[in-house]
Amino acid sequence: MQISYEEAISRCWAEVDLSRLVQNYHNALSHLHSGAQLICVLKADAYGLGAKAVAQRLWQEGQRLFAVASYNEAAQLRRALPDAEVLILGLCGQAQLKKAIESGLLLTVFTAAYAQSVIAAAKEAGRPARVHVKIETGLNRIGLLPQDAPDVVQAMQASGVVRIEGLFTHLALRDTASDRAQLDRLTGVRDALAARGIRIPMVHALDSIGMVRYPDDQMDAVRTGAWLYGVYPRGYAHPEESRLAMTVKTRIAQLHCVKAGECLGYDETHPVARDSVVATLSAGYIDGYPRQNSRGEVEVCGRRAPVVGLVCMDQMMVDVTDIPGAREGDEVVLLGGSIGVDEYAEWAGLNRNESLARTGKRVPRVYLENGQVVGVTEAME
Repeated sequence: MQISYEEAISRCWAEVDLSRLVQNYHNALSHLHSGAQLICVLKADAYGLGAKAVAQRLWQEGQRLFAVASYNEAAQLRRALPDAEVLILGLCGQAQLKKAIESGLLLTVFTAAYAQSVIAAAKEAGRPARVHVKIETGLNRIGLLPQDAPDVVQAMQASGVVRIEGLFTHLALRDTASDRAQLDRLTGVRDALAARGIRIPMVHALDSIGMVRYPDDQMDAVRTGAWLYGVYPRGYAHPEESRLAMTVKTRIAQLHCVKAGECLGYDETHPVARDSVVATLSAGYIDGYPRQNSRGEVEVCGRRAPVVGLVCMDQMMVDVTDIPGAREGDEVVLLGGSIGVDEYAEWAGLNRNESLARTGKRVPRVYLENGQVVGVTEAME
């Protein structure tokens, strides 16, 4: 069921600025050397912005290669863009392997046992599995150990039903020395495979941070996610190259007066210090706002208002005593405007990527380009 723009902005919604997304994308491309491709990472529903809409808009700009975390995400993307190349960065479950291979999705192999599962599924599917091999170089998450990888890759190639199309790792980004060691381990595996006559078409290690930190180590591709959505590397000298592409808004449901000494909502430890005008907002932690107590601020009528009381599942309260222009029904900015993702994440004790990605499923996404509404995604869609 389609909903109108007016319906979408009735309670709590997220505005996705596609113009900013596209500019961030082109700024990322400008950092790549001539031989490197960009892999746009759209996992977690494009960090909350909406993977379908983001992928379709980037496709219009010429992007063809995307990455996600799961088969379900990849299948969703393929329904929107049947010709897109999609890499599943993590586990594709046993029950989904055959379907993934039949769809021509790119799988990540990260253990010897999983390699055998991929071989078996490819034989059952009757078509080759397309594979990128993940190497564990120091992040200690998933991946084949460098010393084991050549034998596993050779076994997959010898099966006749696996096409090795990529080799990659992920940097821990702890410090330059450990990053350098990780990159050297990856290239060591590449060279060991070359010595066996196995050449890998695409080798990649860098994410958004690595893209600007290690420009000489881009190899064949760079995986960019956070940068696209406006989360630039901390301390980066040109933050204007990656601008926040999503603003989360809600409305004032009710204004009410609270006497000094009273507490708000479920809170018992933060009584108000003065007679206050409190605005109850139609958004809560299920919509993505962190469940915190009397911490953080929102933007009301262009001014900051502090969060008061404990954020509830569906509602939250802010003190608007010093904003006499506030009215019931007014638009309130939770994230965006003057409230940047760094500040928001610090209040909440969140990772910046998480601050975007946790925006709730029931929050409609309103897509804008050059200030004009170009699409609405219904809540819960």
